[in-house]
Amino acid sequence: MILIFGSDRLPLSLVNDPTRLKDQRVEMAGTVFTPSLEGMKHVKSENGVILTKPFLDVCKLILPVLDKFGAAMSIVKSDIGGNITRLETKYNSDPSKFEHLYSMVQVEVQAKTAKGSSSCTNGLLWLTRAMDYLVELFRNLLEHQDWIMSQVCTDSYNKTLKKWHGWLASSSFTVAMKLAPDRKKFMEVISGSGDINADMEKFCTTFAPLLAENHKFLASVGLDDLKAS
Repeated sequence: MILIFGSDRLPLSLVNDPTRLKDQRVEMAGTVFTPSLEGMKHVKSENGVILTKPFLDVCKLILPVLDKFGAAMSIVKSDIGGNITRLETKYNSDPSKFEHLYSMVQVEVQAKTAKGSSSCTNGLLWLTRAMDYLVELFRNLLEHQDWIMSQVCTDSYNKTLKKWHGWLASSSFTVAMKLAPDRKKFMEVISGSGDINADMEKFCTTFAPLLAENHKFLASVGLDDLKAS
């Protein structure tokens, strides 16, 4: 399934190459969230099934936001990028077979390989969890205007990823959060020419249900509670 954008929508070139967003932020109307909000319109099929490529594209389109965090988000960005690549590789091996996001999980469940650390099931689970963290982070930015960025990041981590991490991963994350940027400067950089709070709110309310759907499916096959090895 290929994302098709009309003349009034985001150019496909930006969907395929999200890194270009940094260079085009000033030229493009809206905020850094604008591309991902546009992409989410295409995530589900007419039958309401989450499609693999559009979902992964939305995840890629949010990466430019992480660039603005600098070193504080390097761990998260690396994790997200690795899992996207894993899922994309499987999708590209047979686009028609893996058109629907959960199809690759179902294949692995049948083959009894879903719990492997290099499985697509594991990749989807951790990608979803990383996105849970980002949604919670954006919510904190909206709801706690007085919090400094490190507090925003740490609280979001404690509510989402921490319970799935071991000591080493948790310690690494704690250290990284000390490198969080100044909140005011960060908000100025991601605002662009649009309403950053409105776009951030829309991103959270639109993307969170998709992530919840992922968790529901993974739980239905007994694979939503895997912890980091």
